Amino acid sequence: MAQTTAFENASAAFRAHLPDLNTPRFTTAAKQDLYEYAQFFKDNHAPPWLFDLTQAWEKLYQESFKGVTTDGTVKEGLFARRDEGLDIESITQKAEKLLSLLDEQQKQKLMYPINAREWRAWSNPEMVLRPFGLRLEEVSEETAQSILSLLSTTLSPSGYQKALAAMRINHFLGECVHLPAIMNKYSYNFLLFGTPSTTSPWGFLLYGHHLCIAVYLHSKQIVISPTFTGAEPNVIDSGEWEGTAILHREGELGLQFMRSLSQPQRDTAQVFKNLKDEGMKITGDLVTDTWNKDDQRHQLGAFRDNRVVPPSGLPLSSLTLTAEQRATLLALIDEMLAYLPEKSRKLRVAEIEAHFGDTWWTWIGGYADDDAFYFRVQSDVVVLEFDHHSGVFLTNVEPGKWHTHTIVRTPNGGDYGGAIRGVEERLV
Repeated sequence: MAQTTAFENASAAFRAHLPDLNTPRFTTAAKQDLYEYAQFFKDNHAPPWLFDLTQAWEKLYQESFKGVTTDGTVKEGLFARRDEGLDIESITQKAEKLLSLLDEQQKQKLMYPINAREWRAWSNPEMVLRPFGLRLEEVSEETAQSILSLLSTTLSPSGYQKALAAMRINHFLGECVHLPAIMNKYSYNFLLFGTPSTTSPWGFLLYGHHLCIAVYLHSKQIVISPTFTGAEPNVIDSGEWEGTAILHREGELGLQFMRSLSQPQRDTAQVFKNLKDEGMKITGDLVTDTWNKDDQRHQLGAFRDNRVVPPSGLPLSSLTLTAEQRATLLALIDEMLAYLPEKSRKLRVAEIEAHFGDTWWTWIGGYADDDAFYFRVQSDVVVLEFDHHSGVFLTNVEPGKWHTHTIVRTPNGGDYGGAIRGVEERLV
């Protein structure tokens, strides 16, 4: 019953914030294809706050990859190559099947060197800022399904369903605001790095509105990081995929862990009471500010591959976790790492648990039933971010629990498999 109520609440909430589709924003966009829409954005700087952010992103994209750190210095020796029991044979076969469907021009668009900068070209807005690789909506249905088959074989079953749900919700949003050419289930770019192999390193990147997944593969080992998964709204309440919902359990588990803490511990964890707080760094410098209108509270979104994020909030080393608290936190971590195949995910969760001694729990906002909030789990080996967002297509000015963003990062050079790459494979 609680799950049904949460779904109904999200449905009613987002329906109350549907936009007026007769405004110039929507009447203009409805006449455009995805490339005209992107060009209009670039020419007119509309909206200006997002355009300004994309200019900051361009500067960050030109940096050499280093990795997320707490103080600017990468800690070495945290990650190693290992046998995770990955079914690399089946994954490679799916990639080879995909390649067999493509002509030479499509292969040239799809394939990049293993160390290419384009690994880091992903972003989550709906407009196509960097049209790399193959666009799912521009290839045949057989080819699009082959890409999804590779994704399905690589990810865990639950992880694939989460990715599929994000794509379907994007399609649903496109229907709600009458922009199916801009947002649909195939509004995603797909890139392949290296040559599919059971022994040599390779990987792929899928990115588009509210879904970005970077996958690095080397024999029996897989790294899926960074990932961005979001949804506005985070339910589908009508149509072909009615009943779809994502990113609710992560929020529920985070709230459960926060509420399990003592009041003094909550006070320490809660670094800001307001979701936009005067204590945050909001100077207009979109490279260094800790809040902006697009990322909002997120620190490690698109192009933040080298960001310095000092730990804040509550160090887990300051408390003795109860069995229930440990179980809740591990369940949260497991859910946010759902894209990883089961064996790899178990190893990764154990790795993160082994670092609970250097893990910090950070909270922004309230923790009552109806409060929107942000939280972060941060250690030397992982950063997990969860945020309730203001409306972008929906009209809520304040963050709402029906628009959610989540990010997974592997700090200290671990994103994109960086920490286990050989010298010649290192990202440029």
